[in-house]
Amino acid sequence: MSRDQVHVVVGASGGTGAALVRELLRREYRVRGVNRSGRADVPAGVEIVRGDAADPERMRQVCQDAGVVYNAVNPPLDRWREDFPAVVDGVLAGAEAAGARMVFVDDTWMYGRVSGPMTEDLPERPVCNKGVLRAWLAERVLAAHARGQVATVIGRAPELYGPGVESLLGRTLFGAAVRGRSGLWAGSTTEPLTPMFIEDFAYGLVELGENTEALGQVWHLPTPPPTTAGEFIDGISIESGRRFRVHRVSPGLVRAAGIFSTVAREGAEMLYQFEHPHVIDSTKYRNVFGHGKVTSYEAGIRATLDWYRTRQPARGLIPSGR
Repeated sequence: MSRDQVHVVVGASGGTGAALVRELLRREYRVRGVNRSGRADVPAGVEIVRGDAADPERMRQVCQDAGVVYNAVNPPLDRWREDFPAVVDGVLAGAEAAGARMVFVDDTWMYGRVSGPMTEDLPERPVCNKGVLRAWLAERVLAAHARGQVATVIGRAPELYGPGVESLLGRTLFGAAVRGRSGLWAGSTTEPLTPMFIEDFAYGLVELGENTEALGQVWHLPTPPPTTAGEFIDGISIESGRRFRVHRVSPGLVRAAGIFSTVAREGAEMLYQFEHPHVIDSTKYRNVFGHGKVTSYEAGIRATLDWYRTRQPARGLIPSGR
């Protein structure tokens, strides 16, 4: 990958987009961040431009001279059905015009309820509307590659946490811990899960963008060994230096809260994943690219608490956050 080519991050203001910007700068690439406002708090040397990802013509403009384009856009939950298809098509148009690769940021909702580790060849059996949409979007991204339209690759992560991430782990655990309040958890505290630190996700996504052998495929990015929500919460207690209490909230109660909250209404259908094993298997990635970047839960929790201490956390209960 030539250092003269620009790496374009569409959705640069989100948790994953901001982490991608940091990782690309660490590797000394030229970085152009794109968001709807054209304004963002980014490190020196990053070019920030305004652009609506759903506008193909604007995407063709902002992706000029790009070698790799990262689609890190995550529309509001209640706008997914209306906005996501147009966003995917718009970013694909921009990458195609530039002759660039396109890295698609993805989750694991298309697999539905599983009883063991999730691998890339697992059948897609979504059990919620947003899982169906995610499966369709991924198919659309890979079809563009199969047609020779755009060289694409998909990187998937389970539940994310870390600086700037809006997720179930972030809003209801770290945000509460730094305010000295009790947290909320909607799910089992004993089922295995593999939370991923946002900087590790960004590292893996850039690796996928750099390597031609990754193209045209789905990859699960590496995480630490499985933990449980109970163990993760204990880690927050240890790193925060105080006993952190968490109240378990049933998915039914979250659905009931949807009467008053759009976020709760839209997010409740995905909470099933925290009542079952939610473990991602990255053997395929490790066999081809090595172990990647894997931050221990202890170090990731410590860094996330430090970030939240410097900011006013958002309020709400919501799964996922690309």
